[in-house]
Formats: sequence, C-alpha cells, structure tokens
Amino acid sequence: MKAAVLERLNSPLTIHDLELTELQIGQVLVKVLVSGICGSQLHEVMGHKGNEKFLPHLMGHEGCGIVEAVGPGVSKLVPGDKVVMHWRLGSGIESTFPKYLLNGKLITSGKVNTLTEKAICSENRLTKVPQETPNDLAALLGCSITTAFGIINNETDIKFGESVLVIGAGGVGLNLIQGARISGAGKIVAMDPVDKKSIAKIMGANIFVRKLEEIFEKFDIILDTSGNLQIISNIFSLLSDSGRLILIGQPEPNSSLNIEKALSFFNGAGLAIKATQGGKTRPEIDIVNYLKLMEHRGLEYQSLITNRFNLSEVNLAFDLLRSGSAGRIMIDMEE
Repeated sequence: MKAAVLERLNSPLTIHDLELTELQIGQVLVKVLVSGICGSQLHEVMGHKGNEKFLPHLMGHEGCGIVEAVGPGVSKLVPGDKVVMHWRLGSGIESTFPKYLLNGKLITSGKVNTLTEKAICSENRLTKVPQETPNDLAALLGCSITTAFGIINNETDIKFGESVLVIGAGGVGLNLIQGARISGAGKIVAMDPVDKKSIAKIMGANIFVRKLEEIFEKFDIILDTSGNLQIISNIFSLLSDSGRLILIGQPEPNSSLNIEKALSFFNGAGLAIKATQGGKTRPEIDIVNYLKLMEHRGLEYQSLITNRFNLSEVNLAFDLLRSGSAGRIMIDMEE
C-alpha cells in the first residue's frame, strides 16, 4: 500500500510502498477513501509538535474510510463500517502506536493516520457513521467541522446577536463563521490576507476584510486561527467590554505574546482570553449531532472544499496549504 511519509523535518513528504503489521489489541485496519489536510500538519512538518524523535512516520488526522479488519478487543466496529477518522479521543480502546514496515524496518504513526491507502488506527480514533454519509463530509467531521463547531458550541458562550470576528478563513475559520451564523450571532466579520470574500460570505460572514486596519469596531467574540502573535497582540483592543478571545492557531514554540495595556482586561465586565484544544469535541456525541444538523437545518460543507489532489500529489497540496489561498484541501486515495 502507498502512504505519504515524513522522513525529515522541513522536507517534502515521500510516497512509499509500506507493509502492514499484525493488528494489536484495540487496533482497526481502515481503507482510507479521502483525507483532508490541516494547518496543524505544517507545524508537524516543521517539528513544532516535538515529533522529530518519531521520524520517519505517517501523517494525517482527518479522514473517511471503510473498516477492513479489527484487532483483538475491538467491540464497536466491524468490517464494512464507514467511519470518521479523528484525532480527538472517542470511545473504545486506546491502542499502542500503530506500526508499519518500510523497506523491512518498523516505522510508526499517530493513533490515527489518513494520508495512506490503508491505515492502522486506534479504536478510539474512529466513529461509525451511516453508509450514505458523503465521504467528504465524513472526513471534515474528523477535524475541520468538529473543531470549529465545538469551539462555538462549547467555549464561546455565544449569545444571540453578539458580534464575531474570525481571523483566518481556512478550513477551520470558515466553519467558525458557519457555526457562529447557525448559533445566532449578529454581525460576523472575517479577516484573511488572501481574498476569500465569496466563500466567507457563503458560510455566513457579513463583511470580509484583508487587514486589521480596515476594522474600526469592537467585537464580543474574536476567534484567531492564524497563530500570528503580532496579529493577536493587535486584536486585544478590538474586544468589547465583555469580549472573549479564543486562540485556535498555534504560535511557534518558545515564542512570547505581548499584551499591551493589560490593565484594560479588567474594564467593563472583564475580558477573557483562552486557548482551545479541539473545541472540547466528543466525537461519538458531536458527530451524530452535526449529522442531524446537516439533515434538518442545513450545514454547508461542499463550498469549503476548494482543491483536490491524489496521494501522489500530496506535496503540491501542502504547497497550496502554505500559500494560504485555499479553503479545505482534500486528498483522494484512489487515482
């Protein structure tokens, strides 16, 4: 089977033919149908996640696939099930790290990996969905949709009519816009240095700007997906008297955030700043709820997908991701 392997930091991924190993307790073999790629994987390529000591290893944490086999102890899945492949812990066994053979030598991956034709995954990183669930939607429920909706639903404490500013209109940012709209936000402003006005407005943004200097008002909720500390330092002044700033994009390791006029955080009702970890998503509960939302109230996901590649083109996909000009990029496993 073919898989994209990160062998060296700050280098292109390499496509290799790998051999599977025997499934261990709590492991599931999945035929991957489609995978999304995420900005956090750029951090992985750069070694910002402390992953250098695990090289070479497989990548990907947002996908859709079909179960082909289950290892000892697996109880919630059977061969033939369609699954969302996600990085957040769900129910089931937490297995050991999956292993593959590359040129006769063992290499590892995370508990879920999706940039491969077949993946060995931990049972608790898979959630069953109905067979009729569109493959792309199932993949996006692995990270992009669930992270964004989890943040809106679990962490913003959003009230009807409150104003929202979303920094960064990539896959997660666009879903934050959509989640804010569905949750009853008032004015929604999106900011991205790349012109994504049309897709941002489809998702629910009232106004799109390309730089902070175009914004002259305050917001009840600011959601930053950029991880850019200069931008973050400059948006504190845009918080309302009860404003909440939620940091989603991760800054570089060992960097520092400067808060000018920090005393202002004690004004009004008291301002708040917090970092999120996946929106506190509970895969077994939230994925089911979002599928109901899709069925009954409408959930836009097709407009999120701006580009598609096959596995052999994965480095072209990562170059496009670095450019910031895409929404969500999907990798199809079949040519």
